[in-house]
Amino acid sequence: MSPACIDAEMTALTRWVLAHKKTVVFAWLVVAIAAFAAVQPTVDALSEEFSVPGREGFETNQEVLITYGTGGAATPVVPVVSLPDGTTVDSPGILEELGAALEKVDDALPAARIVSYASTGDPVFVSEDRATTYAIIFIPESLGFEAGRAEAEAAQAALEGVTVGGAPVQVTGLEALRGEGEGGEEGGPSVLLEVLVGGAGALIILAFVFASFMALIPLLMAVIAIPTTFLLIWPLTAITDVSIVVQFLVALIGLGVSIDYALLVVMRWREERQSADIDNDTAVQRAMEHAGSAVVFSGTTVAIGLLALVILPLPFLRSIGIAGMLIPLVSTILAITLLPVLLATIGPRMDWPRIRREDRASRVWTAWARLVVRHKWIAFILSGAVLVALVVTAFQIQVGSPRAESLAQSGTAREAFDWLSDSGIGAGPLSPFEVLVRDGEPEAVAISLNDVEGVRGAVASTDSEWQQGGTALVTVVPIEDGNSGEGRATLDRVRAEIEGEGSDASVGGQAAQSSDFVDAVYGNFPLMIALIAGLSFVLLVRAFRSIVLPLKAVLLNILSVAAAWGLMVLIWQKGYGSDLIWGIEATGSITEWVPLMVFAFLFGLSMDYQVFIIARMREGYDRSNSTSTAIVEGIGRTGRLVTSAALILFLAFIALSASPGTEIKIFATALALGILLDATIIRAVLVPAAVAILGRSNWVLPASIARILRVAPSRDESRHTAKEA
Repeated sequence: MSPACIDAEMTALTRWVLAHKKTVVFAWLVVAIAAFAAVQPTVDALSEEFSVPGREGFETNQEVLITYGTGGAATPVVPVVSLPDGTTVDSPGILEELGAALEKVDDALPAARIVSYASTGDPVFVSEDRATTYAIIFIPESLGFEAGRAEAEAAQAALEGVTVGGAPVQVTGLEALRGEGEGGEEGGPSVLLEVLVGGAGALIILAFVFASFMALIPLLMAVIAIPTTFLLIWPLTAITDVSIVVQFLVALIGLGVSIDYALLVVMRWREERQSADIDNDTAVQRAMEHAGSAVVFSGTTVAIGLLALVILPLPFLRSIGIAGMLIPLVSTILAITLLPVLLATIGPRMDWPRIRREDRASRVWTAWARLVVRHKWIAFILSGAVLVALVVTAFQIQVGSPRAESLAQSGTAREAFDWLSDSGIGAGPLSPFEVLVRDGEPEAVAISLNDVEGVRGAVASTDSEWQQGGTALVTVVPIEDGNSGEGRATLDRVRAEIEGEGSDASVGGQAAQSSDFVDAVYGNFPLMIALIAGLSFVLLVRAFRSIVLPLKAVLLNILSVAAAWGLMVLIWQKGYGSDLIWGIEATGSITEWVPLMVFAFLFGLSMDYQVFIIARMREGYDRSNSTSTAIVEGIGRTGRLVTSAALILFLAFIALSASPGTEIKIFATALALGILLDATIIRAVLVPAAVAILGRSNWVLPASIARILRVAPSRDESRHTAKEA
């Protein structure tokens, strides 16, 4: 569909909407009532399962859970004792006291499997100086943001006041550390709280932007859009599993996108009312013809960006793609139906007191655009250098669970972890590998794995809990954290050793499933990016009637996300900022799902800004036939809009970064800084500088390509074709 067709259809739709105001309002009122009622049932129906079907780690973990009822992807609970000076595990009575302490845990967690020095006598459970020892407790798998937290707390309660050789027994483990890092708060991240914080920040920014009660209108769009999206997702949950992550996508992207679209339309409406002597309905009509068309293209592009997740071979990511697609579509439909009615009816009364006029471009942003155009090469080189530096840094990203020491900075779980680290044992016991042996001798498998580089030790317990259904389990403790780069290299060597032995065995455990998740997702990631880029490019070619502008838009969007990844690497993985600001040590890795979700969020939101700016530039060029004029008008008219929209989300995500929990902080700061970077360095500097450098070539769409896409060629190309004829 050509831009002219979009404009014509938008004109016809707006006329119909304005002619049937009561019908439109009544329909949305009914939808809103149903939507609010559907929010909680939808959230309750979301799936907490993160499966990686067809991969060795996941399939092994499922078999382990079915056969043994414990272990699998559940991270273990790890009791630790550091004996007083002069006392070792070989001292009289120590072994008996250790066994008695672990029996208390066994009573508190009767379904668990416990392996330790007391039960095996294996030196893998003892430090080199024989003064520190630990046990590994495999627990039943549970789902949700706090999976395993209850078992860690039960073990801590069972061991409270218990001593071995006069030393206390403390409990650590990944979930125990996360619990302390989150301050013991329960319930996981709160979607409602995030929306309220984001909404409060949005209202402050909107009040500044509009300087009138009109600030409430974009917020009203978000209030309706978010529940309506939940309403549409609800029937999907009856057909397929929809990931629990969707609720955060709906809340945060829904807040940003719906406000963005309303901002664009309302500001254009104010401009039309103030710049011409026309009635209000005509102002609404003109606003929808220009801003409404941009919203349609933007919403379609964002939907494609999220829908492209369906090509990844993981069910929960596909569900995120399908459900995520609904977010911009609902916001778009609201912006082109209900919003025009509100502007045509209560709009003039809400636009009071009107301190700022919209019929003139922002003087500050106009002056800035002229400065960038005048010094286009300096602006391009400086902003490009910042972007390239961050993109290069992004290539150093290590995807995996954060290092254990970054999850909590104090508490008994951190104290116990420090005992492991100080004794030379390290983080390996917190993420062991479980080898499921289906035939052969588990003792022989353990002996062969003991010699693998990076393995601290492998244990084949003879207890019945470790040999069931004709299978046996071998616990492999790596020297390094199983989720680290070194730990994954050890995992690969363990798998290679088992395969070389020719036995029917496979490797499971949380670290193994995490590694498989990374391979499955990021192995297909280039394909997903190519698909999104290709579809977005085609849509934008039709929207902008240009080849160069869409190509630049797609490339800069991808580079914008990569730059946000670079910021994550610098601040969190390398620790340049995490320790200074939050007192959290370098994580060493970025949680597996974070880069993916950052891509889904930022690609869509930054594409919004790109469409808003370039659509206004295209409009200015068609009127003036001057690239410089188009840039100055585009930035002058949209600079305040884009910056305000970005600031709304920036403040919301900064507020979220204050939440307890390292992984939520990583996610929130990546989004906050990524949005700020995109709206400032990229949209305010690099985009106008690049357009100024490319000049007239920005606006050309060859007639041959225009015919294929069934759109009108650019004006310059039309003139050139006419001369040839």
